[in-house]
Amino acid sequence: MGIDTGADRVADGPTPKHAQLREILRRTIEGELPPGSPIPSERELAERYDVSRLTVRSAIGKLVDEGLLTRARGKGTFTATKRMDLQLYLMSFTDDMRRRGLMPTTELLGITREIPPTPTLSALGLPEGECAYRLRRLRRADGVPLAVERGWYHASRVAGMPELDLTQSLYAQLAATYGIRLDHARQTVWAESADAETARLLGIRTGSSLLVFRRVSSMRGEPVEDMTSWYRGDHYQVTMQLDRNDPDSGRPAQHGGTR
Repeated sequence: MGIDTGADRVADGPTPKHAQLREILRRTIEGELPPGSPIPSERELAERYDVSRLTVRSAIGKLVDEGLLTRARGKGTFTATKRMDLQLYLMSFTDDMRRRGLMPTTELLGITREIPPTPTLSALGLPEGECAYRLRRLRRADGVPLAVERGWYHASRVAGMPELDLTQSLYAQLAATYGIRLDHARQTVWAESADAETARLLGIRTGSSLLVFRRVSSMRGEPVEDMTSWYRGDHYQVTMQLDRNDPDSGRPAQHGGTR
């Protein structure tokens, strides 16, 4: 970690030492270190900048919270990979990753035919007690686990869905097998902490930050999919373009639809 200690010093003054050190580390991370680079240990940084290890721990903790650093248990602290933008439009995970130049892979965690919870029955337009297909998958890019998907599909519209190769692009198979090309979706986004099971699947610590997307998708007004996806917060960010309403048209100029 090439830091010029002559130019970057932590000194007594009105700015807390942990804040000074945080900005020194930020400049180095953003200007010199590629993603995945290790940073010196707390002890080394404390000696280099003549501060306490508590000061170092506070500075690093803030940078971890900001997503610039990531901790690997038993290995150390590393510069984080750059977050990918989750664009808000209808595109399969497979197509999205290929567009970014990454190799997508999918692990099927299970598909069963069950009675969904009431919100899903309503979303899919199913009567009380009707069954739907419940699909669970783990999505990776270049071998890195990025998202866990747990969703429901209208069984009568995708009859025989368990016979599909669910390790491949589902949207492509819905189009090829059933003639279903999803043309509309309503998506809700929120933040959540990873529970033990989701953390295990994604290879992160329990309690880590996640971006969660619930997407109800349809074709020509007929709902087909009610999917919730948990994305790693250290790998993703959401970007939207918002423009002022056009008072003449009465239409908001927000761009995008779903993932």
